[in-house]
Amino acid sequence: MNTPDTVYACIDGLDATASVIDSAAWSARRLHAPITLLHALERPDPLPPVGDYSGLIGVGAQEVLLQRLNELDEERAKIAHQAAHQMIEQALKHIDPESVPALHTYIKDGNLTDVLLEQEPTARLFVLGKGYCATVARKLRLDHRVESVIRSVKQPVLVITAGSFVAPTQFVVAFDGSPTSMRAVQAVARSPLLRGMAASLVMAGEPTTDMLEQLRIAQELLDTSGFKVTTKIVAGVPEEAIPAFLSTRADAFLVLGAYGHSRIRQLIVGSTTTTLLRLSTVPVLVLR
Repeated sequence: MNTPDTVYACIDGLDATASVIDSAAWSARRLHAPITLLHALERPDPLPPVGDYSGLIGVGAQEVLLQRLNELDEERAKIAHQAAHQMIEQALKHIDPESVPALHTYIKDGNLTDVLLEQEPTARLFVLGKGYCATVARKLRLDHRVESVIRSVKQPVLVITAGSFVAPTQFVVAFDGSPTSMRAVQAVARSPLLRGMAASLVMAGEPTTDMLEQLRIAQELLDTSGFKVTTKIVAGVPEEAIPAFLSTRADAFLVLGAYGHSRIRQLIVGSTTTTLLRLSTVPVLVLR
C-alpha cells in the first residue's frame, strides 16, 4: 500500500535508471517523503494474427498454430514479470533504505501514464528518465511518453536528462510573465524541494513592460520566501537560449510551468519538447 505524499521513481532498467533512483531518493529526503520504486509493465506488441489457412493446412493444423501463439503470448508475459521483479531487486540494492524516510516497491500492468494516474492521489512527485521504455527509436518515443505523462498528471514531474545525478545547488525558472510561469514560481516558493538554493529567473527574447513587471513580482516572491534570486534576460527563442544558459550550470534544475499560453507552452506541448529535453544537460522539473 502506497502512502500519501510519495515520491515515485519510475524505473525501466535503461541507462537512466540509477539516476532516477538517486534523484528520487534526494527528493524524498528534501521533502521528508516516502519513496516507491515503480515499474509499469507495459504489454508488448501482440504477435501478428494468423489468417484463416484451414483450407490449405487443415482445421487441426490451424488450431495448433493458434494455440501455440497463445502459449507464446503467455510465455512472454511470464518472462516480462520475472524481468520486472529482477529489475526491482537490483534497484533496491542501489538505494540505502536508511537514507530515506520509507522505501516501497510497486509493479503494475499497464502503460506508464495510466499507472501514474492511478497512483496520483498518493503522489507528491513523479521522477522518470527521458528515455523511459524507449527502444532503438528512442528520440521518437521520448516525446510521446514524457509528454503524455506531463499532459495527464497534475503532480510535479522531474525528468532526468543527465547520465548521472548531480545534487543541485541552484535552479533556473524559465519565466515568461504568464500566469502559468507565475504559478510555477509560487509552487517553488511553497515547496521545500528547492529551498535554500540560488534561484535564477530567466526570460528569453524581448520582454514587454508587463512581462518585466511580472518578473519583478516573481523575484520579490522568491526573495520573501528566503531565496537568493537573480534575474536574466537572454536573447533568442526559449528552446535555444535556455539550454545555452544552462550549459555552464551542471548543478542546476530547470523549472518549467506546464501549459502556458506563450512560447514557453510550446516547450511542453509542441514539437520542441524533445528538443528541450534532449539539449538540457540538467534535470527538468515540470509544474502544473
